[in-house]
Amino acid sequence: MSRFRGSRWILALMASFAILAAACGSDDEGGSDAGGDTGGEVEEFEAGTTMADLQEAGEIKIGVKYDVAPFGFKNPETNEVEGFDVEMGKIIADKLGVEPKFIEAISDNRIPFLEDGTVDLILSTMTITTDRDAEIDFSRPYYIAHGRILVPTDSDIAGIEDLTEGTSVCTALGSTYESTLKEQAPDAKLQLVDSYSECYELVQNGSIDAVSTDDVILTGMVIQDDSLQLVGEELTTEPYGAGITDGDTEFQAFLDETIGETFEDGTWDELYEEWVGQYTGEEADDPSVMTREDAYELFPCVEFC
Repeated sequence: MSRFRGSRWILALMASFAILAAACGSDDEGGSDAGGDTGGEVEEFEAGTTMADLQEAGEIKIGVKYDVAPFGFKNPETNEVEGFDVEMGKIIADKLGVEPKFIEAISDNRIPFLEDGTVDLILSTMTITTDRDAEIDFSRPYYIAHGRILVPTDSDIAGIEDLTEGTSVCTALGSTYESTLKEQAPDAKLQLVDSYSECYELVQNGSIDAVSTDDVILTGMVIQDDSLQLVGEELTTEPYGAGITDGDTEFQAFLDETIGETFEDGTWDELYEEWVGQYTGEEADDPSVMTREDAYELFPCVEFC
């Protein structure tokens, strides 16, 4: 299998994950001072739009994960949040001419954070699904991940078909893998936790047999512990979208345009290579050819609509 490379990542991630399990789910918003160049000319938006309101406030509050390299993780050396989702957030903030404020958003609180105004935007490895769209709205897809299984290298589990009665598998509460595992591994014991760093600790200490989530998240775990490996075929296709308040069509159109520009001007390719490609050695699935409607077809309504 492909593996991340690079001493900078290994050192940062080992230190980061060692402290993040305790930090996840805390009340600390952990705002970052990092941001792009907002000193240039920016578009002025019509009064009453979310974009104009954000410009008046001078900042955009963005929910990201703090323990999911390479998309959102807190660097213990700088105390800054880094990763692919973070950089996408900075691009959006730059286009608005405001500062990004990053707030920790785990899988289970992403939608509540949007609904109660804790954040203005979610960039937190969030798969676009029809059920979620019944509660919030999404941008166009900006990344495509795939579901996989992670186990210790000495495990007899070779894929989803081996998650049978007597085996246990961990994933995050509020993730798409709750339903995926109930459907594809109905006899396995499903353990739901708040954050993937908790799953990582549980599989390390032998409390559970396997972890299931997106391939890029699992590969981040393998960096730190080469006694773990990804096994089996891809379980799902997971198109990530930026989450926004339900019904905000103007903000949705702004995000669609901004994300589309990253595809067209090569910025997206640069981000992929910096945060994912150079470590996995794999080419990305092209999110520019997937629509929201395509994503909904992958995850049709189950619960809310």
